Amino acid sequence: MTPLSVLDLSFVSADSTPAQALHDTLALARHVDGLGYTRYWLAEHHALPNVASPAPEIMIGQIAAATRHLRVGSGGIMLPNHAPLMVAERFRVLEALFPGRIDLGLGRAPGTDGLTARALRRREAPGEGGNDDFLDRLQELLFWDAGFPEGHPFARITASPADVRLPPLFLLGSSDYSAQLAGEIGCGFGFAQHFSGMPAEAPMLAYRRLFRPTRLGARPHAILTVAAICAATDAEAERLAASARLSTLRRERGEYRPLPSLAEALAYPYSEAERAQIERGRDKLHVGGPETLRARLAELVEHTQADALMIVSAIPDQAARRESYTLLARAWGLAGTVG
Repeated sequence: MTPLSVLDLSFVSADSTPAQALHDTLALARHVDGLGYTRYWLAEHHALPNVASPAPEIMIGQIAAATRHLRVGSGGIMLPNHAPLMVAERFRVLEALFPGRIDLGLGRAPGTDGLTARALRRREAPGEGGNDDFLDRLQELLFWDAGFPEGHPFARITASPADVRLPPLFLLGSSDYSAQLAGEIGCGFGFAQHFSGMPAEAPMLAYRRLFRPTRLGARPHAILTVAAICAATDAEAERLAASARLSTLRRERGEYRPLPSLAEALAYPYSEAERAQIERGRDKLHVGGPETLRARLAELVEHTQADALMIVSAIPDQAARRESYTLLARAWGLAGTVG
């Protein structure tokens, strides 16, 4: 059975607040901890009014402390925003506190707009312009874990805590670049089908084909992340999906507004062009009752050869959101929901 996991962006809804969204994340983590889900990952986004997740490493510690069974990790840490030494030390601390329960997922994007990225001091030296230094930062992060070559100026520095290694590493992406790189260095890979502009099958299979065993991993491990909403019936799931569909429509227009309430979404006066746009994006949001959704996701897993499936659900009503994960876990046959 393919494991199921959760990606939580800490969505801010129109009738809530960013602070409440963080508490909702903790509540959802506690809820799914006993349902049989394997992982619970937190994303990094900055200065966006629709998500409240700028510091996944803080939330990882909070959730790991509040749960017993889940592996907790970043989906992901946006490496261009951080000094590799800081990432290495923070995740060593988490691994020391919660051994065997932490994952380190890394992304290439800033997780925000250009101006905010500048405020995050992504470029440490003047005049670097738009050069992508992700590979340099990734190599440095790996050196902090495995040791720097002799003669390197950082070789005399010891990352703390010194007796702890980094947790399992995953490269995250929405194209084939990270898939190829993850395969070449032998780490895990996570594909973001929920917002990617390309089908998941090609990058997922490319990662598996290109994978080379290294100290980072002996075999490929590919996680497919999808947006999904489950309810008792297909009709009810479609009704709940109205908020996510309107939010996606606005985001594609550059409007990063809080997740609309279900009442607002159901009353929204869609134009014909907007309805057509939503229809074109239906393959990015998987919606249905338990059996409908199980069959659709199982087919996706088969086509992509995913080792694990990660679910993100944008539902403003928190009770309905928790129920969505419960129904899917039950339909999938997760051990925590048997009986």
